[in-house]
Amino acid sequence: NMSDNATEKTFTVALMTSGGLAPCLASSFASLCTYWLEALKTQKIGGLNVIAYKAGYKGMLLGDSLQLSMDDLEEVGCLHTMGGSPILNSRVKLTNIKDCVKRGLCKEGEDPLEVAAQQLLKDGVSVIHTIGGDDTNTQAAELSKYILEKHGGKITVVGMPKTIDNDVYPIKQTFGADTAAEEGAAFFANVVSESTANPRMLIIHECMGRDSGYLTAASAKKYRDIVRSQKFPTALASNASTRDIHAIWIPELPVDIEKEGVRLKKIMDENGNVNIFLSEGSGVHDIVAEMKAKGETVPTDAFGHVSLAKINPGQYFAKRLSELIGAEKCLVQKSGYFARAAPSNEYDRTLINKCAKTAVESAIASVSGCMGEDEDVEGTPIRAIEFERIKGGKPFNKDQAWFNKMLTEIGQI
Repeated sequence: NMSDNATEKTFTVALMTSGGLAPCLASSFASLCTYWLEALKTQKIGGLNVIAYKAGYKGMLLGDSLQLSMDDLEEVGCLHTMGGSPILNSRVKLTNIKDCVKRGLCKEGEDPLEVAAQQLLKDGVSVIHTIGGDDTNTQAAELSKYILEKHGGKITVVGMPKTIDNDVYPIKQTFGADTAAEEGAAFFANVVSESTANPRMLIIHECMGRDSGYLTAASAKKYRDIVRSQKFPTALASNASTRDIHAIWIPELPVDIEKEGVRLKKIMDENGNVNIFLSEGSGVHDIVAEMKAKGETVPTDAFGHVSLAKINPGQYFAKRLSELIGAEKCLVQKSGYFARAAPSNEYDRTLINKCAKTAVESAIASVSGCMGEDEDVEGTPIRAIEFERIKGGKPFNKDQAWFNKMLTEIGQI
């Protein structure tokens, strides 16, 4: 039934999650399913089929999907307390033909965009919800445009913006970022006790964040709230000062390692330990430049991003700084996987729920876009933001008062 009246139309809704994990995938999936079911029950739509492509664009290219019954949709509530993706993720770039062929996702000579388009048309999809970062959502917009131009088919794409980096224009807060910061703080609240395991201990807490220092800064703020809430016997050696953060290094701030070395050596001499929160993207430019100068090959992934795991900024800084401050022992601990694999916290569940409600209303009205609080519109309303305005790489605003207050308190500025 091709009626324009939604109340008479049967919607075939496809959901997929894609990219790296974030503490919001399961919750976003659950909220969307719940609001689609509600739309059916309240007769806002005439009928409903729900499918989920397994492992993101991989499932779409291979035609690997799960069919969800109405009973299945009734059961999704339990997903709000679950981390990861209930329908699995993958990292696939549809326009990287070579990579898709190599991974067996399409045949030599095939265009992955065309393969994906054919699958969506075959499955009769009218709405697709992409739960992912800026790469995932902009790819979905490209695909929708391709289907309209090449096949005259209209598919509404409504994305949900997940990224723990909180670095998407013009979205005020991406899903999962607040939870990841809370989890990163909880992670370090345990790890910091290692400062008592050895004299002159340097601990580097490496947080995820390729180009944005948001997660490192937000984790630091939440961690310092934890320390403030604790009581320490004044006479003893481990206290609020030894458990505080002594440096916060993010990509948006240049790090003068020699100068910081002098400052932190004083702290090491007084405290007997130093704790640093480091964003994984900090100093990458310096490390890459050094690698190139030595004639080494810089490892990259399918999206052309520098493979951070392979160049390891944490280890690089650990080695340089240990010498400068006279650390006897150095520990680099990465909270990334621990933090991003958590279930959504209450803040994120509330945000996701509001966005999912509007997402379903938008989809029913055939309005495509990426959900979020639109910073460019008065009052930052939740709306389906036009895909052409969605862009990754938004830097953390280092001029915010709370951040500068924190840097002042720890003596970094």
